[in-house]
This record gives sequence, C-alpha cells and structure tokens, in this order.
Amino acid sequence: MNPTALARLRAVLERDVAQGLLPGAVALVQHRGHTVLHEAVGLQRPGADSPAMALDTVFRIYSMTKPIASLAALMLMEEGRLLLAQPVSHYLPAFKGQQVYQPATGALAPVAREATVHDLLRHTAGLGYAWDTGPIAEQYRSARVGSRRHSNQELATALGPLPLLHPPGSCWEYSRATDVLGAVIEQIEGAPLGQVLQRRILEPLGMHDTGFSVPAASRHRLAEPFAHDPQTGAGVTLIDVDAPPRFESAGGGLVSTAGDYARFLQLMLGRGTLHTSAGPVRLASRATVDFMAADHIGALPRAGGILPEGYGFGLGVAVRTATGNATRPGSAGHYSWSGMGGTFFFVDPAEDLFAILLTQAPGQLQYLCELFPTLVYAAL
Repeated sequence: MNPTALARLRAVLERDVAQGLLPGAVALVQHRGHTVLHEAVGLQRPGADSPAMALDTVFRIYSMTKPIASLAALMLMEEGRLLLAQPVSHYLPAFKGQQVYQPATGALAPVAREATVHDLLRHTAGLGYAWDTGPIAEQYRSARVGSRRHSNQELATALGPLPLLHPPGSCWEYSRATDVLGAVIEQIEGAPLGQVLQRRILEPLGMHDTGFSVPAASRHRLAEPFAHDPQTGAGVTLIDVDAPPRFESAGGGLVSTAGDYARFLQLMLGRGTLHTSAGPVRLASRATVDFMAADHIGALPRAGGILPEGYGFGLGVAVRTATGNATRPGSAGHYSWSGMGGTFFFVDPAEDLFAILLTQAPGQLQYLCELFPTLVYAAL
C-alpha cells in the first residue's frame, strides 16, 4: 500500500483530534497478510492528565459484537445443533404465536409464518430497537427490552410476546434480533453467552482483551468519550463495563482492542482459519464464512436509514453488492459493520484487505464510516 496515503490517514485522524472532534483513536490496516498501519492518536480519555492513546487501548465496540455472536451461531449450525430454518420458538417458547402490528388500523394479526433463526441473523424477524416513537416502541420501553438488568433469557421472555413491526421475512430492520440470537445460543449450549464466546472464539483466537467487562487490572486502558458531543452539546453516556453485566448482549456488549479484533478479522479473511506461528486455528469452514458474508436480503425493503446505499445484509454484517452505487469506495463482496460508540471495520476479500477504526465518539459515527474506508482505499 502507498506509504504517503497511509501517512495521510493518520494525519486526518490527528486533525480531527486537534479540532476537538475525537478524543483519540486507534486505526489498524492489514493488506495481503501484513499489518501496514497500526497507529494510535490523541488521548485515551478527555482531560489534561489523560494518558496518550495506546495501541492496546480497550474500547466498547457495541454492535461489532454482532459478527462474533453470529459466527458462534453458525458454528453450532455446522455441528447440526442449530438449524437456521427452525422457528425461534423452537428454542425460545416465548416467541410462539407472535402477532404483527397493523399501522393502518392499530390491530394485531397472526403471522403467516414464524420468525426463524435465519431471520434473527439477517434482521428480518420483525423486531426493532425502539429508537423511534409509536405504540410498539412504547411497548418495548414498558417491557424494559434491552435493560442491562435483564439476562438474555429474561430479554427473550419480555420481547417474545410483543407485537412485530413487520411480518417475518418481509422487511430488513435493524433490531434486537442478535440479542435474541444470544439467548438461542445459551439455550443450546446450556451456558451463559460470555462463557460460550470465550470457549469457542475468543480463547482459541487469543483475543485476551475481549469480553463483556474490563478486569480491574486493565481498566486504566479503557477509552472514554467526551462528556458532551463536540458538535451538538448533547450529553454522552456509554455502557458501564467495569463489572460483569447481567445482560451479556450478543448485539452490542463486548469490549475489545484493535489487535484482538484484528485476529477475528484475520479469521474471517482466512475464510474460517487463522494462521498463527503455532499453526492454523480453524473455527469454521470456508463455505460457512462465505455463507455468512453473502447478501441474504436481496430486494427486500429496508426500514430506517441504518443500511447504506449499495449494501445488502448477510448474517451479522453489511455486504457490498456492487463496486458502484455507494458513497464510499469498496469492492463488490466487501463486508463491514460498526458500533454505536464510534467503531467501524471492513473486510475486502478481493483486495485481501481489512481495516479497523476504534474511537469513543458516538456522535461522529456516520462521518467516520464514510471517512475511514475512503482513506484506506486511497492507499491501494
């Protein structure tokens, strides 16, 4: 990759730190099996006495948890213990007998078919996040869906009986579906999600700084956001990760470092196998990883503005459907996702490339999702 363009990437991040847009950031780019950039800029947290951002700084990665949990589900699929065609209610009885809200009348109607595990993975289960207003969002809030005081099983019990926003399989809407998937994984494994992810993925890949909380010995490495968004002035509060949570969110609960997440992306780019000095670590078949990173929604309508133009959605990741028809560079088949705290990654198999950007600046997420890949592709 072009060294001048890589230096420019760092300079742009330093500019945004100097202008007060970001407290600090860590960026990592790997191309053709070599780490060509791994840089830290700015401060680990706001304040004159803050340490400088470090390469091993720990970040709340929020929805970048989803691909990891999705891979865990697909590993169960490979073992014949999970079928994507099975109704969610096969594993979680609270999802039996769901009904769909009819906006025109306010009435409820029985579903034509139940939501499946495949619907959970591709966000077509008719669920939502209750970020908006309306009767269904109010029911989510009344049921405290997503409360960190609920376990995954309690979330599923609360969410299952609530009306759906769409008939299953009819519309893509970003939602609590991956959190429900976490409850499914727990039911099959008979263990908490954190233990499952640790045993199946994190420990085999050597992702020692990744988990649902930060141990006391590592809390000095945790990145923090500005108290107020530098552009809007709105208060900024991120999840508390000092202690193990009751809610081990498959949809958004992990913390990680750039180095740790790079190992996961090396596995993905290696189509299920991570090559290490001690030998290969194989977690899934190349067919399974290809299946995960393929588009699974086709021409289905998309609700909300989360999914960028030019992208479909796979099983836990957005998938670029063409080189064009998008506002940022990228090859067809490139896949990516972000975390609401200000984190982003993409993998481009055609270019043998992946890149990670970690910061804690939720108000700048959309900007960073456009900026960062543009800067990385400029170095090819």
